[in-house]
Amino acid sequence: MLFIFLFTLIITTTFKLIIYFENWLKIVYNIVSMEIKSVELKNFRNYTLQKVGFKSGLNILEGKNAQGKTNLLEAVFLCAIGKSPRTNKEKELLKWNEQMGKVTIEFTKKSGTKKIELYLFSNQNKAIKINGVPIKKLGELMGELNAIYFSPDELKLVKESPDERRRFMDIDLCQFNKNYFYALNKYNKILNQRNKLLKSGNLQSIKETISIWNEQLSEQACYIILKRLELIDKLKVFAERAHYYLTDNQEKMVLSYVGLTDTSKETLKQKLVKLYETSLEKDLNLGYTTVGPHRDDIKIMVNDVDIRHFGSQGQQRSCALSLKLAELEIFKSNLGEYPVLLLDDVLSELDEFRREKLLKIINNFQTLLTCTEYNLNLPANVLKVKSGTVEN
Repeated sequence: MLFIFLFTLIITTTFKLIIYFENWLKIVYNIVSMEIKSVELKNFRNYTLQKVGFKSGLNILEGKNAQGKTNLLEAVFLCAIGKSPRTNKEKELLKWNEQMGKVTIEFTKKSGTKKIELYLFSNQNKAIKINGVPIKKLGELMGELNAIYFSPDELKLVKESPDERRRFMDIDLCQFNKNYFYALNKYNKILNQRNKLLKSGNLQSIKETISIWNEQLSEQACYIILKRLELIDKLKVFAERAHYYLTDNQEKMVLSYVGLTDTSKETLKQKLVKLYETSLEKDLNLGYTTVGPHRDDIKIMVNDVDIRHFGSQGQQRSCALSLKLAELEIFKSNLGEYPVLLLDDVLSELDEFRREKLLKIINNFQTLLTCTEYNLNLPANVLKVKSGTVEN
């Protein structure tokens, strides 16, 4: 009995020392990241019941198309921001003919171990628990599990409408600033009310109340714009570095915010109120508010060329990837730890040079990467995905 006790004590102590040493190495080399320990899916997309364990570093989800690889990444991002990166219809997330589904994620971060449970229903809105406690507002979820999602479809971030780039800023800011999430929601509600007033055509009512809406709208708009400007100031530095890295110092990427850029709240608010007043006639004709942060954009220049309009698809893809890599550093800068990186079938979209560059970076934090076939000489936790099942 004494031998068994001593043996158990030695094993336990050794295990604790290994964990301590790993954590010490991460601190010494400034590599601290969130890590997902497990994801459990019930009636989610094509999964009936599946629990998947993940490790530090690179995790590969390997399998043919339409087997469930992307669905697994989608479930993780859903638990990070409360919305799917692929659809706005929550019912589409449920397995066919099922009434209820669930995603459970256990993960570690600097503040300790956490668990998120997200319930999906066919006849009501989703419900979320954090460490077993139900949350009342989606804003309470923000910043619990931080994740960055990148797929070939994310090319729209660079080449499509300003909506995509505003969404890019808003998702980041909401994840590390709950107040931004609430300000954005409040802004959108006030904006909808102002737009309803404009569409009503009731000139008497508009004349009497428009100044009230302008005042309320400008207050929230100030906060949103100032936080976006702070984000862009950091993002442009990291994005420039990432782009130099990906292009072997051949291309310089420059980001700028398109919209009001005053950093004084009072000056900014005065300008916004003035804009709302001077654009009133135009707003009345169109039936919606034509100025404000909901109309702003990010301009992306590469070697003094507007990449959205004149860049090649290869350049646009490199810019999109540079933005995603810059996001990682933004999270590390703001929160002191890296988020989980979700890469959906991106290796097939990159040439060999950029693929090697990317793979050198992603070993520094936990990455979940999907592919049809993994044949790279790089240590990884490889998981086989087939017909809604996952095996080591």
